[in-house]
Amino acid sequence: MIHPDTELRFISPEIGYGVVATRFIPKGTICWIFDAFDQTFSPERVRGLDQIHKDILNKYSYRDAQGDFVLCWDNSRFVNHSFNSSLVSTAYNFELAVRDIHPGEELTDDYGYLNVWEPFDCLPEPGSARTQVLPDDLLNFHPEWDAKLMDAFRRFNQVAQPLSPLIETRYRAKVEAVAAGREAMDSILNCYYKGEIVKL
Repeated sequence: MIHPDTELRFISPEIGYGVVATRFIPKGTICWIFDAFDQTFSPERVRGLDQIHKDILNKYSYRDAQGDFVLCWDNSRFVNHSFNSSLVSTAYNFELAVRDIHPGEELTDDYGYLNVWEPFDCLPEPGSARTQVLPDDLLNFHPEWDAKLMDAFRRFNQVAQPLSPLIETRYRAKVEAVAAGREAMDSILNCYYKGEIVKL
């Protein structure tokens, strides 16, 4: 589920649609969280789909650490890529804002932590030499993403968290301990899928 203070807007002819903030969303806020309406597709189930549905998964899903394809039910599936993303995935099945997001600003992910199954060409961005998202980006960039997450978690308890009721029971105590500084944060590397790559 995407943060309630967001909406879908047309960004540009090159990018298409994206998700933007309608109100100020401070750093440390949960901006997306896996919920009961999000759909997961095992590799076996994907193999049995027709090509039309495989193409939809290819465009709108990401792959979790178990190798399942996750298709979000709401505007979350329209969150675009950026090498300087405003959100970063955690090991707790939600994403945090790693900087303040102002009204009208786009919410973005670095697709490098979403287990892409083939190289993904990107528009050039100022301040980044990367031009592709690669299947092994999590192995190479997790220290940078972890540092951003640890900094964002320091703000977790000081900001409104409208999506916090959806934190899964298996993660809640750990998230509370990390946010309070009592325990170390689990690395985003826990999101990495090590298994076979399924071609869609």
